[in-house]
Amino acid sequence: MISRVLVANRGEIAVRVIRACRDLGLTAVAVYSEADADALHVSLADEAVPIGPAPARSSYLDVSQVVGAARDTNCDAVHPGYGFLAENPALPRACQAAGLVFVGPPAEVIERVGDKVSARAAAEAAHVPVVPGSGRLASAGAALEYATEVGFPVLLKAAAGGGGRGIRRVGSAEELPAEFTSAAREAESAFGDGGLFVEKCIVDARHVEIQVLADAHGSVVHLGERECSLQRRRQKLVEEAPAPGLPEALRKEIGAAAVRLAREVGYRGAGTVEFLVDPSTWAYYFIEVNARIQVEHGITELVTGVDLVATQLRIADGSPLPFAQDEVVARGVAMEFRINAEDPARGFFPSPGTLSLMRPPAGPGVRVDTGFESGRVVPPFYDSLLAKLMVWAPDRPAALARARRALAELRVEGVATTAALHGRILDWPDFVAGRYHTGSLEAFLNG
Repeated sequence: MISRVLVANRGEIAVRVIRACRDLGLTAVAVYSEADADALHVSLADEAVPIGPAPARSSYLDVSQVVGAARDTNCDAVHPGYGFLAENPALPRACQAAGLVFVGPPAEVIERVGDKVSARAAAEAAHVPVVPGSGRLASAGAALEYATEVGFPVLLKAAAGGGGRGIRRVGSAEELPAEFTSAAREAESAFGDGGLFVEKCIVDARHVEIQVLADAHGSVVHLGERECSLQRRRQKLVEEAPAPGLPEALRKEIGAAAVRLAREVGYRGAGTVEFLVDPSTWAYYFIEVNARIQVEHGITELVTGVDLVATQLRIADGSPLPFAQDEVVARGVAMEFRINAEDPARGFFPSPGTLSLMRPPAGPGVRVDTGFESGRVVPPFYDSLLAKLMVWAPDRPAALARARRALAELRVEGVATTAALHGRILDWPDFVAGRYHTGSLEAFLNG
């Protein structure tokens, strides 16, 4: 039985996992770099141990340091959160060798879905539609040949990628060689794998993802969808659940497709299956699996009442899922606004510094997940996510009104943030109408 969990992350997701551990009566052990010695997650944990200097590669990305910290503190399990080592199969393998439980899918599953080419093959085997695309390509010439065959525009995508890294939109044959070199270099830097493949670009698509849960006893369920189309440079800024205006038959079809794929790969734990939806035809296409908890998991928790992080921990401990598919009921509408320590007026340049004031909103239907508070330092070494401001209401108009109220209450001083941008988005007619796609936000920002 799991009793002590090493939380192998930082910031708001570390705080979120620590709280889930507390709710389950488990001991939470935090890790921290030199830059995070005074961080909120460190003070909230039952114990905390240093794992290295500020650069992530020497601390949060060091498998030996993480596993060593778990063994030194007599932990039973390691929860990776998201980012850092969450989708690196080396961590679950090292955990297994050390006799530790990894809170997530087995290493071989992470490898199968983490490689975009093998994930596409698994989707096809599960009879899930995929965007027309190639296998791994050895050269720009091979990419050009395939792109010419399917027609421009196309996307060059990192085979081992995620989080929007190693992706280039290519509109013509002339652009492709340089973009291929650039994407391969970024993929190698980000993932240690410069492999690329080509996908047909679905213009003005919507980005819809399905939350799945799978236990070790063969049960797989989905908890509905999240709309993630409001993106800047393929980085999500706003999410909502359910996706506005999606036909009910399509919701059911995409959910069932995600469950089929999870079964096909032998998934275990919490994960997300991501799709592109063509709003002109309502055709949908698989794009990737995120083999971890998502940043935006909280809005699914708000509409379903399911604690996803606690459920991850229970699954890792061998418990079966406590509900069947027909017992999952979504109610109301939830939205998430990512409050990043970035300056939109300076091209979203990161804005580290000391938070002289951090006062989150509160009241009915408002939830704020953060790893910071007044007086804490936002370091320059990591992701710029400061807080996730989430709202829930019985319907979408009420959720929009609640979001406006919550954003008006939020006070952050000492660093620049994206909060004012979210206020503009809430007054944007296309967002209010739920009429947007993956290219809409860039057009709004540049308009």
